[in-house]
Amino acid sequence: MPLAGALVTTVWSSRDESIKAMKSIPFIFASVILAVSAFVLGPSPVTGGPPSPPAPTKHNEATIAQLQAEMASGKLTSHDLTEEYIDRINALDQNGPGVNAVIELNPDAMAMADNADKLRKKGKVLGPLHGIPVFLKDNIDTGDKMQTSAGSFALVGQPAKQDSTVAANLRAAGAVILGKTNLSEWANFRSFESISGWSGRGGQTNNPYGINRNPCGSSAGSAAAASANFASVSFGSETDGSIVCPGNANGVAAIKPTVGLVSRAGVVPISHTQDTVGPHGRTVADCAIALGVIESLTFDGRDQATGGVPLGWQGTGKTRPTNIPTDYTQFLNPNGLKGARIGITRAGLNGFDPNVPTPQPVTEAIEKAFQALTDAGATVIDLDAAGFSFPPANGETFVLLYDFKFDVAKYFGTRVGVPVAGGTLQTAIDFNNAHADEEMPFFNQDIFDLAETINPDPNFVDPNFGMSYNQALADGHNVGVNGIDAAISQFNLDAVVSATDNPAWTTDLLYGDHFIYGTSGLAAAPGYPIVQVPAGIVDGVPLGISFFGTAFSESTLIRLASGYEAQTQVRAHNLPTFAGYTPFNNIQGTTPTSKKHGPKDDAKKKPHHM
Repeated sequence: MPLAGALVTTVWSSRDESIKAMKSIPFIFASVILAVSAFVLGPSPVTGGPPSPPAPTKHNEATIAQLQAEMASGKLTSHDLTEEYIDRINALDQNGPGVNAVIELNPDAMAMADNADKLRKKGKVLGPLHGIPVFLKDNIDTGDKMQTSAGSFALVGQPAKQDSTVAANLRAAGAVILGKTNLSEWANFRSFESISGWSGRGGQTNNPYGINRNPCGSSAGSAAAASANFASVSFGSETDGSIVCPGNANGVAAIKPTVGLVSRAGVVPISHTQDTVGPHGRTVADCAIALGVIESLTFDGRDQATGGVPLGWQGTGKTRPTNIPTDYTQFLNPNGLKGARIGITRAGLNGFDPNVPTPQPVTEAIEKAFQALTDAGATVIDLDAAGFSFPPANGETFVLLYDFKFDVAKYFGTRVGVPVAGGTLQTAIDFNNAHADEEMPFFNQDIFDLAETINPDPNFVDPNFGMSYNQALADGHNVGVNGIDAAISQFNLDAVVSATDNPAWTTDLLYGDHFIYGTSGLAAAPGYPIVQVPAGIVDGVPLGISFFGTAFSESTLIRLASGYEAQTQVRAHNLPTFAGYTPFNNIQGTTPTSKKHGPKDDAKKKPHHM
């Protein structure tokens, strides 16, 4: 049975509906706590029921390596760990503060845990995730009893017929698939007016650092679940920002892999050109372990991208590496930034809209985060000051609209027993119109409507964009060749670094998302990887930075990001508290007193958390 509502929605950096704005402004898709022991649990905000029992905290912030060591020594079983996470979810996700990151628990989770324990007793450990509970975003197929809905009732009914390649790889590695996480409906590719973390089926996912704050991006539930210690690691998807933006907002590490490194077979698509699947974890190490499990080392016949190279490398003569690592933990290095050459850019960090500049506390936090690179031993080159500029991805929106119209229809052809099975994008549009009260109470489906108008001829020049699909692909290729690749080559860099996204805003179901800046577009169109790592705290909510590299450079980015994490320890020193609102001191003021009786002895300011 699905848990009570969980919300997640996709994030766009602009809410302007005009085609002109779509072509020029980036967007973001598809896509602990020791302090909790002091949290006073009240009635469930979701069900209004009785108080839930205290949330377990024993393994909060425990790494995968630490959990494996405990299980190897016999101090812990997968059964007990899985049960512990479920109890924590019951206390904090659907009850207590109401994170609402989990859209469905796997009814077979305990059986999977018990099987992992039996294998371990026989001396058989299938991999680094053996017995480790993990979550999958609810757009990743599992051929079991769970739904794969992309947050929409249009895909609810009979479960997927078979596992996605990612789910199959996790099962083969002995992982316990604990359940599905909520997401921005349709990976945030339904409306320009969407609210990140919201879906018709799941409701609104909230941020563990402040329940009133938005979790960002279409993989909001994945990052929130990892941040809240609901599982060891979670898996999300990204088209442009939907892994790294939630990582930024929820204070966790995140890896957006090279397009084609991880198979998208069995994942509800936006774009075969840009989609990828990657992990959220509380440490870079946990993300590195997870990436090694889900990647496709060789061609997966269900996803052509696993046999080639992403858009940025196409036509350059570069080929898919034959020595893709099977274990990324070998690149973890607490001194990973020593001697590294890092190019930083502040392009766009002053804000997409000149009328909404980035607040000074945020810009100060960004500069402090950049300084930490130097403090950790890196040589930092200011790319903006050196006159380097990154080309805009003018064709990206057109590519996504074109791909989505035809890719989603192909996916519908793999499903049976759901409203859109065997249908087209128009089938989904019709479903939403017929079920508007459930699916469109807050925002419309103007992206769906626009995508439906796309001409299938790849050489047709669309008057809305002034280019054809093939020309748009060429533009995306250029973003890689004359962007990240050019910067790395010209300045002999190990990576490019920028702030990931602005800190999480207050969720606003009326006016929508409040994006000020976002940098995932530097890597989105060409299909290049990103590693996001927590880098600061602003008014109680996280701020992260992103390490960018060329295709298949995950090993280098993991080395650099792990070095930054070791230097700063931002997550370790700033765990989420599940506060009802953040900042917590925004209602402090004078204490009213009675003129008739005068102030009482206890007429003092109330403690912040009451």
